[in-house]
Amino acid sequence: MKKIVKSLMPAMYLMVIAFSAASCNKTQAAAPAAPAVAPGQPVDLTYAAEKSLPSVVYIKSVINSKTQTVEYSDPFEDFFSDPFGGFFGRGQGNGGKRQRQVQTPKRAAAGSGVIISSDGYIVTNNHVVDGADELTVTLNENSKEYSARIIGADATTDLALIKIDAKNLPAIVVANSDDVKVGEWVLAVGNPLGLNNTVTAGIVSAKARSMGQGVSSMIQTDAAINQGNSGGALVNTRGELIGINAMIYSQTGSNIGYGFAIPTAIMNKAVEDFKKYGSYQRAMIGIQGGSVKDYVDAMKDQDKEVNDYGTMEGVRIDKVIEDGAAADGGLEKEDVITEVDGKKVKTMGDLQAIIAQKRPGDKVTVKYLRNKKEKSVSLTLKNAQGTTKVVKDADLDVLGGQFREITESQKKELQIAYGLQVTKISGGKLKEGGVPQGFIIQRVNEEPMKTISDLQDAVKKASTSKEPVLYIQGIMPTGKKAYFAVALQD
Repeated sequence: MKKIVKSLMPAMYLMVIAFSAASCNKTQAAAPAAPAVAPGQPVDLTYAAEKSLPSVVYIKSVINSKTQTVEYSDPFEDFFSDPFGGFFGRGQGNGGKRQRQVQTPKRAAAGSGVIISSDGYIVTNNHVVDGADELTVTLNENSKEYSARIIGADATTDLALIKIDAKNLPAIVVANSDDVKVGEWVLAVGNPLGLNNTVTAGIVSAKARSMGQGVSSMIQTDAAINQGNSGGALVNTRGELIGINAMIYSQTGSNIGYGFAIPTAIMNKAVEDFKKYGSYQRAMIGIQGGSVKDYVDAMKDQDKEVNDYGTMEGVRIDKVIEDGAAADGGLEKEDVITEVDGKKVKTMGDLQAIIAQKRPGDKVTVKYLRNKKEKSVSLTLKNAQGTTKVVKDADLDVLGGQFREITESQKKELQIAYGLQVTKISGGKLKEGGVPQGFIIQRVNEEPMKTISDLQDAVKKASTSKEPVLYIQGIMPTGKKAYFAVALQD
């Protein structure tokens, strides 16, 4: 399970983020209602466990051994640089840096996933499948094992959709996470610490927690979540999915009572995007800011004067992004957003939860306070590139070229350790950018290009970024260095 340590509350806790997975489902018939429980009476969670356990799977990812080129320091490299072009067997000086090839070990990792449709769609975390050369899915109670392929994945939400070739699978019923109430009982289902088919119980202790690291508006629970729960399900007393176990809040990396799950409202939208577009469609309102209460408290702690906003609820705008949706609608710094599409906005987590369910081009009605007076405006949300278009991951085909890794003889001749040579150009973005046939690509957007996969990843990442451009550095077959800027969009 991926872990990121971050200070969350000064002098109180460290957060170890062990990102987990999400899952979404086709509309299914509602499960039979669990027996009603009188207030104050014990809750029987056996029904929820029986309903949800068959839908949670074990996922094993394998990253094969690879050859990588690494730099290391040689303090004598420049001292003994050969002014006679390598006659004495030395390089021509490289700031004391030399390169060598190393073999990375084969690595395996494990996580959980949730079956969301009977025909084999499974949701898990992006970090569970990221970089995997092989994915294996084992059904509950080790009944069957399948190879899986990735349909779509998104690092920011840490969600991924994978597919196995199977039928009549026990798909989970997905509930609306907006209906979840603080204090209701829940089960966390997964494969923690190598213990398959495990359930732990707790309650929903908070909603709309904004945790940073890209994942926002989380369901907080005290059900025990540990390493290996990545991709596991958070279910209600009816065994319906309400969220995906996503984070633990801990000083040690193990559960100490605080866990977080990605709500199904966000998960559903992500899965629909993966199926339809192959990538997550991220809409942006075009502001920077935070919860009014957090801002006011921070100013008071610093003995600074603060405006009277007329409320302690809502999101205060600290900056309006140029050419963004908010700027187009006339929103300004110090405005306080209180409602979007009829839904109350009390915190930044509330706002993030609403916008996370939208796509570029969607219109939203925003109510806000300016000088304590309520106003309303209709905004058209935009993507990271400032347009309302659907953003799709670009493939190598968009470049209009063919590539191969350079040979050992080229490495020796040109005194370089890696690179991808453009063996053919048949139009496309490379031709438009002036990149010639035979050019050896060494870096794209500051990332080294050692394999075709590196170039594919660079194109994919840039195509959905705010600036969809490839800044290419490399070398001509003659040894002359050259640089090109290749726009991926017109």
